[in-house]
Amino acid sequence: MQTTISKKPATLTLWRRWNWLLWIAIVAVIYTWAITGLHFTGLQESAASVSRSIVHGLVQPDWPYVYNGSGEDLVSLILQTLAIAFLGTIISSLISVPFAFWAARGGKEWLHVRSGSGKVVLTLIRTFPEIVLAIMFIKAVGPGSYAGVLAVSIHSIGMLGKLFSEAIENMDRGADEAITSAGGNSAQIFMLATLPTIMPEFISYTLYRFEIAVRSASILGMVGAGGIGTPMIFAIQTRNWPRVGIILLGIVLMVLLIDTLSEQLRKRLI
Repeated sequence: MQTTISKKPATLTLWRRWNWLLWIAIVAVIYTWAITGLHFTGLQESAASVSRSIVHGLVQPDWPYVYNGSGEDLVSLILQTLAIAFLGTIISSLISVPFAFWAARGGKEWLHVRSGSGKVVLTLIRTFPEIVLAIMFIKAVGPGSYAGVLAVSIHSIGMLGKLFSEAIENMDRGADEAITSAGGNSAQIFMLATLPTIMPEFISYTLYRFEIAVRSASILGMVGAGGIGTPMIFAIQTRNWPRVGIILLGIVLMVLLIDTLSEQLRKRLI
């Protein structure tokens, strides 16, 4: 009995051995194209003095601005920023649920068309950055917190809808099959199996989105959408660096606190 051992072509072996050189060349071309596309203008003559003023303001912040009872102080505006992020996240989390079931891919082939259209809609919603949405809503409803809530809500629908749909697609179907085999109907399957399975992930994603919304709400005020961003842009324009320093310190502490609490809650849920 004669055994024939087929040898792989030499060209295929060489390709597998040296194909990493091709990827290095591609990455090098992309980096070269990106760097040559930038135009570095250098530093201005006043860069050193401005930098010293910024550092001095950050080191010696405007402590009386923390709270003065006027409603325009740091504490009041941080609470307003949290309210914008919280309300926008809650609204978007509720609206995202039907979008998630629309975009989630099911087992049947015809459902892929339905889920594909849902994914396209969610992608279109995510296309518009929050700051662009804020500018659009400011023109529609006027400047203030209302425009900020609308901007955070609309953008969060696209993000949460995508995350929720992926959670539905990757959920464990064992409980669904058990209730189906016991003669349960669609409503019982949803209430007793699907909803308890996906709810922890939904809440976890909502908390994570709230963290991002807090950061976004801090920036939206720069275009007039309420929150702590409005006095910060005014302080930067007037070069009131002590005021900028205390606002940045407040934002950092707010984000750290929200991140810590959200992380602890997510650990308990999952």
